[in-house]
Amino acid sequence: MNLKFLLPLLGVALIFASCSHVYTPALYHQDIAYQPKPTSFDTAKSLTYVSAGIGGYSNTNLNDLLVSGQLNVSRGHVFDNFNVAYGGFAVFGDYQNGSSDKTKPDYFSDKFFGAVGGRFSANAFVTSGNVDFRFIGMEAAYSHEFGDYANFRKSLNAQGGYYVDPRTDLFSIGLTTEVIFHNRNDNTFQHGIRGFLGTTVGHNNLDDTYYTDETSTSRMFRKIFPKASYFITFKNYFGTFEVGSNVFVRFGYKF
Repeated sequence: MNLKFLLPLLGVALIFASCSHVYTPALYHQDIAYQPKPTSFDTAKSLTYVSAGIGGYSNTNLNDLLVSGQLNVSRGHVFDNFNVAYGGFAVFGDYQNGSSDKTKPDYFSDKFFGAVGGRFSANAFVTSGNVDFRFIGMEAAYSHEFGDYANFRKSLNAQGGYYVDPRTDLFSIGLTTEVIFHNRNDNTFQHGIRGFLGTTVGHNNLDDTYYTDETSTSRMFRKIFPKASYFITFKNYFGTFEVGSNVFVRFGYKF
């Protein structure tokens, strides 16, 4: 295609994309987070993990910004070739509207959001030398959102005519695989790399409005989301760095 025709076409596409503001739950595809667990080479076979972190991410259409802090507490156990962990979390954040058109009735600068929830994780593993291969596992998370942003979405949904997912209760589930190992001369200095692939279940109102023309295949792939995590622990301190549709960093203490 000739460049002089392609550039105007792209400009028109961007204009139409910017006119469609989509509002999704604050924790949509953000509720899953790495859950630490004892390894086969830890002395303690059951541990409690307490941590705090900060994350940043965008909404579905990449036109808004969400920044949040998170508190986590969980309990992890290791058995013969099996791990399990469970815990709760609380999130407090700010949803910043990326629209610059202050004349629109749905315009706002920013709104508070919060959430509480629980997580569960389990995996099978085999050990080889200083490495635990957590070759197959599953993770699940439930969260309940509250605050100004949740109330705003419910209000828009009641009015009609907006692209909004009003859900405040989310349940996500998926599969994981992980490799975790310790330094050759110090089994308290550990590193882990984990991959996650999952989805948020339940009906999404946007499937009936904004995504109504999608094929079943494209809809399926849109709902699947990946995450990659790096975990490090030294003695009783640990940290995680996670990327996916967000960036999340946290530090904590285990006992």
